[in-house]
Amino acid sequence: MTKLETITAEDLQNRTYEPTHFLVDELIPEGLHILAGAPKIGKSWLALWLCLCVSQGQPLWNFATTQGEVLYLSLEDSFQRIQTRLFDLTEDAPSTLHFAIMADTLKHGLEQQIGQFLTEHPATKLVVIDTLQRVRSTGGDSNLYANDYQDVGLLKQLADRHHIAILLIHHLRKLHDDDPMNMISGSTGLSGAADSAFVLQKNARSANAASLHCTGRDIPDRTLKLELGEEDHVWKLLSDSKTCTGASKISALQLVHLFSVLLSADPEYTGTPSALAAKIDPDGRLGITPKKVTRLVLESVETLRENGILVKTYRSNGKRLISLRSAESADLPTVGSIDPIDPAGRPNACAARQKSRRKNPTNITPRSSRKRKRPPSRRARRRSISSTMPAVPPTRSTKNSSSSGSRRKTARLSPAPMKSRRSCAAVSTRPKAECSPSVRKSSARSRPAPSAWAIRSSF
Repeated sequence: MTKLETITAEDLQNRTYEPTHFLVDELIPEGLHILAGAPKIGKSWLALWLCLCVSQGQPLWNFATTQGEVLYLSLEDSFQRIQTRLFDLTEDAPSTLHFAIMADTLKHGLEQQIGQFLTEHPATKLVVIDTLQRVRSTGGDSNLYANDYQDVGLLKQLADRHHIAILLIHHLRKLHDDDPMNMISGSTGLSGAADSAFVLQKNARSANAASLHCTGRDIPDRTLKLELGEEDHVWKLLSDSKTCTGASKISALQLVHLFSVLLSADPEYTGTPSALAAKIDPDGRLGITPKKVTRLVLESVETLRENGILVKTYRSNGKRLISLRSAESADLPTVGSIDPIDPAGRPNACAARQKSRRKNPTNITPRSSRKRKRPPSRRARRRSISSTMPAVPPTRSTKNSSSSGSRRKTARLSPAPMKSRRSCAAVSTRPKAECSPSVRKSSARSRPAPSAWAIRSSF
């Protein structure tokens, strides 16, 4: 049993994935798609017009396209009929559009044929298979849903592996349904395995107007009103039920412009999605909401990086923050190593020291030891010097006694000679380090030795 690999919603929301690449903006992304319609309604004309627009890099109606090579498997037509249609649609057919009128079926070589073509033409962006039923092998219908899902799933894997778009041309059932998607021939396994489904439907077969119903995983549900030209056989856009307003109009380059204006005053910005949305869209004209701004930022990371704007989303103190930083140029080899400044989540040095002291109280230095020691006073230095000096025997002096009238010798303790005092005081004025035992010894030697009489009288 293999353990499930899970991810939290918070981590998933903070991850940066490569955005979905559209072959036709807001209409056809990379993946597998189905274009269904009644027979002889004009599906092949629409598919061929799409191939010409992609191969030439021209817009499809109001939708921009990504230019690339195209492979068209027209399995129900001949090269002569394809030539006639090309002359009706364009005057200058491109060399990047390739045709084939024969191919193998699924599970019997079709996947290998398409893979070989993609290897020889790596710039291919679109593969059209006209029609799906031509590449399906005949087999038992014991489980129609499983067979439909498996056949379409093989082509979806091929599209996802090579990062291209594959468009399957298919038919509708004769039974009418209020939901056009339920009219696709076959089981729901076809539309369930496909990324998008397009149904081309006419109100009357003789009419030139038709409706193109669009639905998919990565595109909004919309209905395009079309009209087929009688001379050039080009489907022209009359109206669109989905009016693109708000943030859906914001492209990556527009977001670069908005952020460049924001960073023109200060090269760094950090704030919540609400604050950022208020900065770049203060009047709400663009419809950029706090929920949409984070998505726009994550989808435009690479474009912003190429234009010299570094972006990062993260959480700090329970809040989601978006950090922007302008760079010197767009060519930044060390872009990934640059992290934005987080003033809200980065503690100061004092708080960090206090936190470490709380965790390790044994490393705290006592306050008394952190106090600066004051130098000893002069009196203290004198006392220290006196305690280290050798004791001097007291001297006895004589004095006449006035009471007895006789000269009597009295003993009196006399202080140390002034000369020795002065020398000691001179030594005490020096720093303690300089008052070495040798100095003290020399000063003691300078004192005069007591006389023999003074020594005898002391006893």
